[in-house]
Order: sequence, then structure tokens, then C-alpha cells
Amino acid sequence: MTRGLLLLVLLALSGSAVAQRPEFTRQDTLRGSNGPGRAWWDVTFYDLAVRVSPADSALEGTVGISYRVVAPSGEMQLDLQPPMRLDRVTHAGRNLPVRQDGNAWFVEMPPQTVGSLQTVVAHFGGKPRVAVNPPWDGGWQWEEDSAGRPWVATSNQGLGASIWWPNKDLQSEEPDSQRTAITVPDPMVAVSNGRLRSRTANGNGTTTFEWVVTSPINNYSVEVNAGSYAHWTETYAGENGPLTMNFWPLEENLEKARAQWTQARMTMECFERWFGPYPFYEDGYQLIEVPYLGMEHQSGVTYGNGYANGYRGRDLSGSGHGLKWDFIVVHESAHEWWGNNITASDIADNWVHESFANYSENLLTECLTGSKEFGEDYVVGTRRNIRNRRPVIGPYGVNTSGADIYDKGGNMLHTIRRLVGNDEAWRRILRGLNAEFRHRIVPGADVESYIARESGLDLNLVFDQYLRTTRVPVLEWRLGDGVLSYRWQNVVHGFTMPVDVSLGSAPPMRLHPTERWQTTAVGGSAGTSLTVDRGFYVESRRVN
Repeated sequence: MTRGLLLLVLLALSGSAVAQRPEFTRQDTLRGSNGPGRAWWDVTFYDLAVRVSPADSALEGTVGISYRVVAPSGEMQLDLQPPMRLDRVTHAGRNLPVRQDGNAWFVEMPPQTVGSLQTVVAHFGGKPRVAVNPPWDGGWQWEEDSAGRPWVATSNQGLGASIWWPNKDLQSEEPDSQRTAITVPDPMVAVSNGRLRSRTANGNGTTTFEWVVTSPINNYSVEVNAGSYAHWTETYAGENGPLTMNFWPLEENLEKARAQWTQARMTMECFERWFGPYPFYEDGYQLIEVPYLGMEHQSGVTYGNGYANGYRGRDLSGSGHGLKWDFIVVHESAHEWWGNNITASDIADNWVHESFANYSENLLTECLTGSKEFGEDYVVGTRRNIRNRRPVIGPYGVNTSGADIYDKGGNMLHTIRRLVGNDEAWRRILRGLNAEFRHRIVPGADVESYIARESGLDLNLVFDQYLRTTRVPVLEWRLGDGVLSYRWQNVVHGFTMPVDVSLGSAPPMRLHPTERWQTTAVGGSAGTSLTVDRGFYVESRRVN
């Protein structure tokens, strides 16, 4: 997900220097936790069919929910947010009793055998929430292109797919595959995730576009985009063989797209090198133009960056390097690995999605320019966006993320790269993560443990410091009579992260500070100033 205005929103919510802990409700818990209405069943397949009516901004549809019974059955919790309505739910052709509790709907289920595969069909309709500030405050957009033709798009990360279709709206739950059939008025073209399996003219002025995803997919990634789209296909020779790349700009922007979207191939080459093969060869890769900035819909990345480099024409790092590539193509494509391939089991751990996607911007700069220094310019420059008002990891079980999950997390990863000190070893770790957790949903702690294990470093307190506190480590130091004294301050107890420093014009050296003063002899020619290697996200302070 993109971040620019999100920073301003978080600042506004923070208000004072110390942000107040938000109050959570029963609805937050129902949405964010694997409660009794969810824990007994696992989704295996969604069969979603929706009729889209731009004329009155309305939807009608059904979704077949196939699932495996993993524990004795009780009520089934389905999620669907007002003003959408859940008309009825059937099982084996019979209507089931349903009661509503806010955004959750509880279906009274008949007894079902543990281990069996079952299907319910939910019938729904209404006028879905209209996006206010997509994709951050998302929903449905009912727009027009420059020729006045209807243009429709969805964006609902955080808010969840339940703003428009009934499902088990929990980030730790993914079906093994999904079919999405979208019926739109002619001559609109509907684009969704995966591959277009069929296109059926219905004979009544509408056409149904049937899209199929064969890989596990998080339901916030399921999308509907419809408009006057042009289309072309390319084949990329990737690590796992030929990869289909489909491009869907508005007809009016076809030539702009053909020029700007060449960056998708460059991005794929860089990320396959650093992160391993693109995770969804079976479903292909798509770029789809939308009327908002963009989002990481799996195998169907959406784009609205105006066919210009940077983030809406700006460099978020202030380094100048962020204007050398298109932020949305790069950042949202990175989410195919970080967020879509590896998915955090709780939104509280969405740093796994956004910190790595932020860090990918640094790596793309390095790939494009051939310069590690330029890549570091970029990531260090993004520190100006860090606020440190709340921890990166948010509260669990209430569908709430932490803060600074982009730039702070990206700088933490760059710091760890410096600690590893071997770029090939670091690359093996990044690729290894995507292989070890391929198409999996994991807690952030599993990602932490993998990096620590594969690096051979004790990183527990490093992760605690950067992810679970708002404190930036401060290296205090003093110099006199050829002796350097130093210690960590503003750190979690026991923090011992090494750091590289330079004294005057002398070669860099690695210190191993603790919370207690330590000393090392540096000789009389060391100069009078100490500089911390900028690759480490820390501060320094000279003391008497």
C-alpha cells in the first residue's frame, strides 16, 4: 500500500507528542481475531460472481464459500459491512438462519463432520461504501474517464473485502484459489486478479468477464476494475521460465503506458535477483490503470501515478534518486513478494509487507544506477519521514497496524544488511525468506527468527528496539588522551548492536557498545571527531 498521505493522517491522529492508545470495541475484536465463529472452518475456495451497475452505483452478487471443517461446527461468522446487505445464506439448497452483529453476520450451521469439505452460498447486494481517499480510506470509485465513459475501481486494504462482498475477512485466512466473475454493461472491460478465462456476451447489453487465480490470495487483494481499457501482453524470460505480463491502461493513455510501463520489466529483473522468482507465474503479472494512486492487488497491481517518475512527481527521500523510477510500479510490484507471497497473519505485523516494500525502493535504485551509494542515499533520505510516535508493531487481534511501518522498517532492514556485512549472504536471506514462506501466512516473529538464524547474528534486541519501541539508539561518546569511550543510550535493556564509526580521517572501525561505558585506545592521531556510518539507523552524541 502507498504511504504519502498516510503519514499526515497518523500525525493528525497523534496530536500530542505522545499518541493516545486507541480504544478498541467488540467490532474490532470480531474483525481482527480468529474467534469462535471463524476458528472451526478454513476457506479453500471463493466462487464470486458480481453484477456491477455504474448507473446507480450498485452491486448484486453471490459467493460460493467452500471450506474444510477443522473443528466441531458452531455458528459461522461472515463479514459484510453496511450499507451492503446479506440477503440469504444457503447450504445444500436450504436457507440458513442468520443474525447480524454490526459488520459480522452469524449463520446457524447444521452439524458437520470434522474433516469434511462443505460449501455455503451467500447472496448479497446494495450500494457499497464509496471511497473517500483511496486507497487509504478506500471503497468503490464510480468515476468517468476524460471522454465521460464509466470507470470503476475498488481498493480496500485495511477496511477489508467485506466492504463489498461477504467473506471470512481475516488476514490470516486465504483460499487456495478463487474465481471472480464480473458482469458489466457493454462496452466496459472488467479486469481482476489472475488470468482471464472467459468473456461471455450475455445478449442483454452486458458482458461477463471470468477471472481465475490458482494461487492462495488474501481477500483484500481481490479487485474489480472496469472501464474503457486497452490491452497488450508481453512475455518476460524470468527465473522460472516465461512469465506473462499483461498491461491494461485506459484507451486514452495507451501510448503513455507503453512508454512508462517499460519499467515493469526492469523492476521484475531487479526483484527476481534480490528476492527470488516472481511468486505467481501461474497467474501472471498485470498492471492496471485506476483512478487512485495504486495498490498491490495480487497478480493485478493497480496504477494511478500519472505516468511520471517519483511519487506523484515527488522524491520521498529528497535524495534525487526517487525521481529516476516510477514509485507505484516499483513499490506495489514489490508487494508481490512482500505481502502477497509472504502475508502477515495479523495486520499488527504489516511491517512485513511495508518495510520490505520500502526497502525494495533502495534496492531498485541500486539496480538501476549500479551504485550501492545511491541506493543508500535513498534509504537514508527516507528517515526524514519517520515520526516515532508509536511502535512499528501494532496491537494484535483488533485489525490495526502499527506506525512507521514503511521508512523506519526499511531503515532497520538496511541496518541489518550492514550488520551482516556480506551482500551475497544478505541476498540469500531475502531470497530464502520468499522460498521458506512461499504462499504462506506467518506471524512477523517467524520472519524475525529466520533472518536471525540465517545471518548467524543475535538480532532479538535489534528487532525489539526498532519494531517494539519508539526509541532511536544513541551512541554516546567522548575522546581524550588517545582513548575513545562509548556506550548505548536510549535502548532496550541489554542492547549490544555493533556499529561502524570513523574517527577523523582514520579508516572505519566496528565498535561493540553496551549500556556501560567501554574504552578503546585510538592513539593521538585519531582526530577529535567521531562519525557514525550513515548506514546504521542510530544517532550519536558527544558528552563530556
